[in-house]
Formats: sequence, C-alpha cells, structure tokens
Amino acid sequence: MTKILSVGGSIIVPEKPDTEFLGKFVSMCTAWLDEDKSRRLILVAGGGAPARVYQNAYGEVVAATGKKADANAADWIGIMATRINAQLLKACFGDYCKNDVVYNPTVEDLSFDGQVLVASGWKPGFSTDTDAVYLGEKFDGKVIVNLSNIEKVYTDDPRKNPDAKPLDNISWEDFRKMVGDEWTPGKNCPFDPIASKKASELGMKVICAGGKNIENIKAILNDEDFVGTTIGE
Repeated sequence: MTKILSVGGSIIVPEKPDTEFLGKFVSMCTAWLDEDKSRRLILVAGGGAPARVYQNAYGEVVAATGKKADANAADWIGIMATRINAQLLKACFGDYCKNDVVYNPTVEDLSFDGQVLVASGWKPGFSTDTDAVYLGEKFDGKVIVNLSNIEKVYTDDPRKNPDAKPLDNISWEDFRKMVGDEWTPGKNCPFDPIASKKASELGMKVICAGGKNIENIKAILNDEDFVGTTIGE
C-alpha cells in the first residue's frame, strides 16, 4: 500500500523550519509505517518561505534594473528551495528512507527500497503537486493527500470573498474551472492546474487538508473520517 503526501512548503518552513511540527509529523508517520511493514509513503516537499523570499529578491533586483523577471528563472529558484526542504525530510526519516531524494519523477528505473521515498521539485512549468501525480502513476498510488495551510477548498478565495464556502467534495471538472489551465511560479491554489489535468486524466483522487493537524492526517492515512476536501468524486 503506497500513499502520497504532498507536503506544502508553508508547512515545513513557514518562516523557518517548524521543528515542533516536523517532530510530531515524523513520529506519526513512522508509527503508521511500523503497524504494517507493507505500508509505504511518498513525501513530496514544497518550497515554503525560502522559495518566496528568494523569488521576491530576484523580482526586486530585476525590477531595479528596469527589466522583467523571467518565469523560468523564478521557477528554478523555487525548485531549489524544495530540494533543501526535501533533504531535511529525508534526514528526519533516517533509515526509513533508503534512496536519494527524487529530483526527476519520470526516471524509468526509479528505486523505492525503504518505506519512505522523498521527492522535491523537478523542472519549471508546474509545482511539486505535478511531481506527486507522476510518482503516484509510477508507484500505483491512487490517492494524493495535499497538505497545506488551508483545511478545505473554497468556492472562491475566502481572503477576498467573504461569501466563499468550504467544500467537502468537488469534481475534477468543476475544480479545473476554478484553477484554470496555466501555471505561474508561486501561484497560490489548492492543487496546481497542470497537476489537476494529469490527475483527472489518470482517475486519481486528491484530498486537500490542513497540514498542521497531525490527528487529521493520521485519520486520512487510516481511511477514517477527516476534515478536508476530496477532489475527483
């Protein structure tokens, strides 16, 4: 049984690495893995504060020269941030994670020798959500749990629209109408447009949930009742 957790960078490094959360998260995951040695977890790390800080710095420097920021360059900066976060996760899981951090999820002979596999961003054009979908396809993971700083998907941005309502379920068709079809570096949406297109084509299910709620994440892993939004049903 392989489950995929796309761990938002805002959960790993909101401003600096959240060591209290990481300790509880790793302990919960390893306890879940120890209950059944056939269980495996794929963790895909987002960029978080380091990605934003460095992307913003790049934008400011370029703007000061009177030029326009290059989206490709901004994406690479964000990708590098995901890589340091992924290395942190891999180190925290110790012997559970026997393979190097996955940079390219499409490598044909990708190895998964332990109970945990950690991945980071790959290349410009999409977020780590898309990497999670590729890894789900490769290792037969039908459900991706997208952990971020929002507990549910809303009908609109609740920060801008007070009438926005939380959703328990939404179809891929309706969700894709909300997020569109294009990716821009640093885009803030529950699941990125490129990942959404591929996941819908593969018939995958995505669960969006708050990343700080350890008991809720555990409930999701155990197929119990949880707080969050299921996309694809």
